[in-house]
Amino acid sequence: MPGILLGDVFPNFEADTTAGRIKFHEFLGNSWGILFSHPRDFTPVCTTELACAAKIEQEFKKRGVKMIALSIDSVEDHKNWSKDVMAFNGNAGSPLPFPIIADDNRELSVQLGMLDPDEKDKDGLPLTARCVFVIGPDKKMKLSILYPATTGRNFDEILRAIDSLQLTAQKKVATPVDWKPGDKVMVIPSLSDAEAASLFPNGVTTKDLPSGKKYLRYTQP
Repeated sequence: MPGILLGDVFPNFEADTTAGRIKFHEFLGNSWGILFSHPRDFTPVCTTELACAAKIEQEFKKRGVKMIALSIDSVEDHKNWSKDVMAFNGNAGSPLPFPIIADDNRELSVQLGMLDPDEKDKDGLPLTARCVFVIGPDKKMKLSILYPATTGRNFDEILRAIDSLQLTAQKKVATPVDWKPGDKVMVIPSLSDAEAASLFPNGVTTKDLPSGKKYLRYTQP
């Protein structure tokens, strides 16, 4: 089936964008990347999402994450839509701070498993769902979130997830429910107590449980 799984190398596709033609791996360089798809240009929910992404572009930049969007319309439509997006943000005349991929033949949407079978255009063709793909510097997919066309994304959660991905890529920890940067993290189960003690000089605390099992181990990263 079309699509890509966590841990897969993300396809090094070529595509036309509002910033010219790209090869995806060259576009990313050694950075993290985020690709988010939109059902269609000049649609209400998509406009609010793209406007939000543009508004918090610096949050992605400071995390070393390159941004790129995709919609199943032409480059020309994307450029015109971008003017609406920036005007919605109160920045009329400013350029959108990241490119949008043109996928008017739906080729890339099919390859990446982005199509939503329940949402169709006037010709009865499926629209793209609201996909979020986060790609690591090794070009492998680290996170995938799929929203239906009728539900807008939460970019605060996307940034939180990226913070977790970047932290856990560097340290042998996992982030618990509702974790935010600065909170305690959990020591991964594969580490022994001795290994954890040597890796985490801030100390490790263990929560007592009725089972007597010592698997809830916390530390400050």
